[in-house]
Amino acid sequence: MSTDKEPTIEQRTLLIMRKLLTTIVRESTPQPGMKHILSEDTRKDIGMCLGLISTRERELAEELGIALNERPRYADTPKKSSVISIDALKKKPTD
Repeated sequence: MSTDKEPTIEQRTLLIMRKLLTTIVRESTPQPGMKHILSEDTRKDIGMCLGLISTRERELAEELGIALNERPRYADTPKKSSVISIDALKKKPTD
C-alpha cells in the first residue's frame, strides 16, 4: 500500500505517459507553414490518449480524496487569508 507522498505504479505510469505524449507533440510540431510529420489520425489518437489519462488521473484523485481544483500560487500573489497572532487577541491590562 502506498502512502500519500508515494504515488502508485499506476499514477507514475500515467504521469510518465502524459509527459511523454506532450513532449512528442511539442518536439514534432513544425514551424508555421510547414507540414506536420505526424498524420492527422496519429494526432487525434494522441489527443484521445491524453484525454483517457486525464480521466483516469481524475478518478484516482477522487478515490484518494485529492482536490484537483488547486492552482499554483506565485510568491508575489497576495494570500486570501492572513494569520493573526494570538498575542494580539489578549486583553491588555488596564491601568
